[in-house]
Amino acid sequence: MKDTLEIRWHGRGGQGAKTAALLLADVAFSDGFYVQGFPEYGPERMGAPITAYNRLSRNVLRSHSNIYYPDVVVVVDESLIGPVDVTAGLKEDGVIIVNSEHSPEEVRAEFAGYEGALYIIDAKAVSERNIGKNMPNTPLLSSVVKVTGLLSKESFFANMEGSFFHKFAAKPEVLEGNMSALKEAWEEVAEA
Repeated sequence: MKDTLEIRWHGRGGQGAKTAALLLADVAFSDGFYVQGFPEYGPERMGAPITAYNRLSRNVLRSHSNIYYPDVVVVVDESLIGPVDVTAGLKEDGVIIVNSEHSPEEVRAEFAGYEGALYIIDAKAVSERNIGKNMPNTPLLSSVVKVTGLLSKESFFANMEGSFFHKFAAKPEVLEGNMSALKEAWEEVAEA
């Protein structure tokens, strides 16, 4: 991993991009990283485009700005490709991870001229099978960790289980579905 990994999440209000960024910061912190996880707020409302960010490093983080030149772009809602320039500033060796039910060829065609690394996960289907509703952030979180190699599989699952246990202490039945979604997404994310 680079000294600092910068991630930009593109989603819509209510899809969990902010929550995913905060959870990623939480689990990376548990593994000894210096972390930042934050949303960019404006007049957002349910369904409106939103952006969230992660900055993760083994070194002290001194920058506190938005991320303009990300290493990784996560597209939580595929309908944002086009209306929002999700690849803006993406580093030459950057990675895009897209939540899509479409074929790799169809998704790559949406990024005309982009030749870099592109990964696809049908996070909606994974979440519906495991959680019982469309919560794409959990499968996408697992996809990000696997694609970037940020944490080992074992460390990531252990840290996420602890984080979920704390977050869902009053609803332990939610823990199993979320952990199952993480594990399935780890296996399902594929390079396009």
